[in-house]
Amino acid sequence: MVHGAIQASYCLFPTAIGTCGVAWGERGLLSVQLPEADDDATRAKLLARLPGARQARATGVAKRAIESMRAHLAGDLQMLEEVPIDDRACPEFHRRVYRELRRVGPGETIGYGELATRVGSPGAARAVGQAVGKNPFPIVVPCQRVLASGAKAGGFSAHGGVHTKRKMLAIEGVTLGARIDPAAAVAHLSSSDERLARLVAQVGPPRIRQDRTKSTFETLAESIVYQQLAGTAAATIHGRLCALFPRGRLDAERLLALKDTALRGAGISRPKMLALQDLARKTLDGTVPAIEKLHGLSDDVIVERLSQVRGIGRWTVEMLLIFRLGRPDVLPVADFGVRHGFKLAYDRRSMPAPKDLARWGERWRPHRTVASWYMWRAVDLARDRPSAGRA
Repeated sequence: MVHGAIQASYCLFPTAIGTCGVAWGERGLLSVQLPEADDDATRAKLLARLPGARQARATGVAKRAIESMRAHLAGDLQMLEEVPIDDRACPEFHRRVYRELRRVGPGETIGYGELATRVGSPGAARAVGQAVGKNPFPIVVPCQRVLASGAKAGGFSAHGGVHTKRKMLAIEGVTLGARIDPAAAVAHLSSSDERLARLVAQVGPPRIRQDRTKSTFETLAESIVYQQLAGTAAATIHGRLCALFPRGRLDAERLLALKDTALRGAGISRPKMLALQDLARKTLDGTVPAIEKLHGLSDDVIVERLSQVRGIGRWTVEMLLIFRLGRPDVLPVADFGVRHGFKLAYDRRSMPAPKDLARWGERWRPHRTVASWYMWRAVDLARDRPSAGRA
């Protein structure tokens, strides 16, 4: 990158992931450098882009940018879209990619192909990858949020490679490839909670089955149908609903094409019909992401996105996180079964308040999903019969 006669200043600054560097001019930031092996290497990398830059104390825009970047990397997540950058030395296509990428917020990820579509160049995924690889403004232009197909980490040109990328994503709540590890969960829960250790010994290893065949739309539609109904009645109505679709697979576009009388005839109440129709519309407009996209989002972002659908609350999304996505650290504190199981397992006189359960559950991190499963099993043991659905 050649900056010609642009007057540039630079400084290094400490962050939660190591010493970073930043260079700036009159119009904004000229370069951001992620940590290298040591401070000298970080400085050398920064000056390789801007050989004439002079070390200086950060003031004004540079100072505010540093404060925002430090806060973000410490876990106080920032959008950083308002930090001014001077990208005049970048090719026009790269500038378009960086502008669009800055709109991808913390906790979200995007694929190369989707980013190419957003910049108005469908099919230019490779060119997007080249632009991302040459990004001179990491952190501010969040290249760590661009994933390869299948929500895989892909490459990363900064020091530490993919390890650095995963670290930056983890700060934002995105843990790529995070899955339930039964053995690790049992070891952690048994060592951190004596009462839970007894329950683990009594029940045995966890067996959490996940349905990996349904789309986001199908999973949430089934949850809507099952709300506030006994299992047998809900299964009957859901079966009738599925019978309205080819091969029994629910589809958003076809659902909106169905007449209200067809849905009501399947046993769908009016509130649930309105919820299903809203789910279908939000699936088609992209508010409800496909399963592949959900894999690249943090738990909190998924809850926020899916809770925009009529009739979908936090509990419903948490069930999707556990039984469809296999997320390892979900504690549905409002779930009656989890609260009841806690009361039984810990010999409490009354059900714990959600906030009290959340506080206790801190000792279960990062395996709160498996802990929740054992709370459900505690209820089953008390009833002295096999599990009734959650397994």
